[in-house]
Amino acid sequence: MLKKIIFTTISVLLGLVFILSGLTKLYPIELFELTFIDLGVANWYTAPVISRLMISFEFFLGILLILNFSLRRFTLKATIAMLVVFTVYLIVQLIIEGNKGNCKCFGNVLMMSPLEAIIKNIVMLAVAIVLYIWHKGFTFPFKKIIAIVVTLVSLTLPFILNPPDFIVAYQSQKEIVGYKLKLDTLYNSTDLKKPPLELRQEKHIIAFMSLTCKHCRIAAYKLHLIKKESPNISIFFVLNGDTKDIAPFFDDTKATNIPYMILLGRRFVDLAGYNMPSILFINNSIVEEKTDYINLNYDKITNWIKK
Repeated sequence: MLKKIIFTTISVLLGLVFILSGLTKLYPIELFELTFIDLGVANWYTAPVISRLMISFEFFLGILLILNFSLRRFTLKATIAMLVVFTVYLIVQLIIEGNKGNCKCFGNVLMMSPLEAIIKNIVMLAVAIVLYIWHKGFTFPFKKIIAIVVTLVSLTLPFILNPPDFIVAYQSQKEIVGYKLKLDTLYNSTDLKKPPLELRQEKHIIAFMSLTCKHCRIAAYKLHLIKKESPNISIFFVLNGDTKDIAPFFDDTKATNIPYMILLGRRFVDLAGYNMPSILFINNSIVEEKTDYINLNYDKITNWIKK
């Protein structure tokens, strides 16, 4: 009896880890969406759906583990398979990119390096294997009905808690211009330090960048040089990231001659889209042109200013 209680509790705890993992990926989910685009398995339209389906599967396994439902027949086999796939991916990432960055296993709530995530997965794998060997779970009446309900709840929950924003996905495409950017967000939020200049009128270059993105730092360095050569060009940074990364960002880019503000979460993505860096040419709040860090140059900006 004691063994049954211990293994049941362990299964519940393992399930809670999956639930927590799914919930923390939801806010902000954009970071998780970008992972699938970066891997080449999704585009700007499918990434919001694929990312939520992946979270749905985490919820699905989490609920089944908490219920101790059909453990040996399905739940633990699926859990082990999922952990193996994630671990292999993390090992490849570790080999290619080194032990840096956040694996996004728990979104931005709990930052974990690839190596830390691999260790976490190995521990979870060991727990799942022990449960598979020693714990049968519970026998339920109406198993098919329970399975259907759990599937429907898991499948719909991520889409309800954080619905996909296909408008942002559409506007993120480089060729999409001519839309109005909702710059009031930068001025009407009481918790934000407002921009020191009026960006909603006249022409401005607004660069949306992550503090830890290497391509963003290249863009910031370029914009610093452009601003240095032509101080009258209006350039503004909207930055996303931890305040501890501000000093290294400006040390690296030397862009202290460009004003900036910090914007986090959904509000940042709603304006910036999913491309980092997102460098927008704004005329009276209308996005007239876009560029990336590669094609960003002095002539491109000055020619647009003269139009």
